[in-house]
Amino acid sequence: YMFIIGGIIFLIVEKFYNEKETHTLDVEDVTYKQAAWIGFAQIFALIPGTSRAGSSIIGAMLVGLNRKASAEFSFLLAFPVMCATTAYDLLKHHEELLSDANILNLAVGFIVSFVVAFLAIKLFLKFLENFTFVSFGIYRIIFGVFLLFAFSHNINY
Repeated sequence: YMFIIGGIIFLIVEKFYNEKETHTLDVEDVTYKQAAWIGFAQIFALIPGTSRAGSSIIGAMLVGLNRKASAEFSFLLAFPVMCATTAYDLLKHHEELLSDANILNLAVGFIVSFVVAFLAIKLFLKFLENFTFVSFGIYRIIFGVFLLFAFSHNINY
């Protein structure tokens, strides 16, 4: 249900969002008050099926950031969390993860993941220079309906 609700929220925000009324065009210009509200918006990501990036992007747009700055700030917010969870996982499972057999796999996985994430973020930010989040709202709704159908009919994929 949250995929559908999240998609509807994206569509509603886009309907009333006016890019010309945004005051913050760059992440370096985000105020502490805006940052606090964006951080507060991330709380909604605790609801299963709610995207952390989506909730922080919507929160950023609602406090006056343009689409691109909203996405950039959302990605920057993810960095400390990902570093902390990675460090915690390494501490918790260091014997398994850092063994001779796994160190090469871990290094290759890290490098490939970093490159793919970097390219995905670059492409996404380029996409936002010309388009809105309407397509993401529609995607979330379609995917949510698909999941409801699949799980209600016990379809195994």
